[in-house]
Amino acid sequence: MTERVVTAARLVFDGEVLEPGWLRIVDGTIVDGGGGSPSAAIAGTIVPGFVDLHCHGGGGYNFTDPDLEKVRAALAFHAEGGNAATMLSLVTAPADVLLAQVRRLAPLAASSEALGIHLEGPWLAQSRCGAQDPRSMRLPDPVEIEALLAAGDGTIAMVTIAPELPGALPAIDRFVEAGVVVAIGHTDASYEQTSAAIDRGATVGTHLFNGMRPFAHRDPGPVLALLDDERVAVELIGDGVHVDQRVVDSLARRIGPHRVALVSDAMAAAGMADGPYRLGALDVTVHEGVARLSGGDTIAGGTSTMADLFERFCPPTVADPASLRAGIEVTSTTPARVLGRDDLGVLRIGAPASFAVV
Repeated sequence: MTERVVTAARLVFDGEVLEPGWLRIVDGTIVDGGGGSPSAAIAGTIVPGFVDLHCHGGGGYNFTDPDLEKVRAALAFHAEGGNAATMLSLVTAPADVLLAQVRRLAPLAASSEALGIHLEGPWLAQSRCGAQDPRSMRLPDPVEIEALLAAGDGTIAMVTIAPELPGALPAIDRFVEAGVVVAIGHTDASYEQTSAAIDRGATVGTHLFNGMRPFAHRDPGPVLALLDDERVAVELIGDGVHVDQRVVDSLARRIGPHRVALVSDAMAAAGMADGPYRLGALDVTVHEGVARLSGGDTIAGGTSTMADLFERFCPPTVADPASLRAGIEVTSTTPARVLGRDDLGVLRIGAPASFAVV
């Protein structure tokens, strides 16, 4: 729920001019109003609006839907839940399909409620495909990259790449040159290959632990390389399904909330009932709030919102000031900083009036 109170020197309320006047708005609907001062303060704590670096949809719709009104409805669902802005994440698809998706989404991706477009594929390791179609995964191709950058017209904000693929490092160079944030994910890379990608400009770990070679004491792989490097912020899907909450809490303490970005990785089922859904070209079944590829056990995106993740990380019953500040960092300040968006993730004079009530 999002709630806010607006006051004004004069208010025309139900045909009556009130001096001064106020309105209380909950989830976009006026629920109270009158003259003088508000009858009561907002219940809860006002925090900066959430910034979701990794999201595929919500409210019944995916961002890949060809109907832009449905894409807008998915964005609105997350905005009503407290998001200041939401990334339009796309999964692996054939080259012509992906190009058409980017071209179609570009105008919407430039709007204030969107952070831009995130290409989570197609340059990923088939062995770590997760809930994506391995048949459409391919090697980085300079021609395709240029076509996508042109179609995005400056709205491609982030790409996820498996750095061990032939051609991955030159691709990272090109995206960095174009001002695109490069993330490492869906990868079977070694520690050394991951570090090489970071040295070329990669600054994010896509949903750490999920869709990547697991950490082992004789083969630390990408997990330790991402955690070791202060230049990197790591995404964590902090819904208690993708990553145990104790791991989320421990990492935030050990590397600092300034390097952790909680992400929803939400798909169409976020905020919806159990049942059948789609993610890209694949069928998904949601049971007891957990999305999995139909007929298997592979987790297929999230069904939580950023507000849900904030509450798991910072429960109201234990929300001391330090925990509250950390919760704001991992759900708002850090993801905003990753994208160079200093207009988000903070409430101060002159900043956009984008906030959530928790």
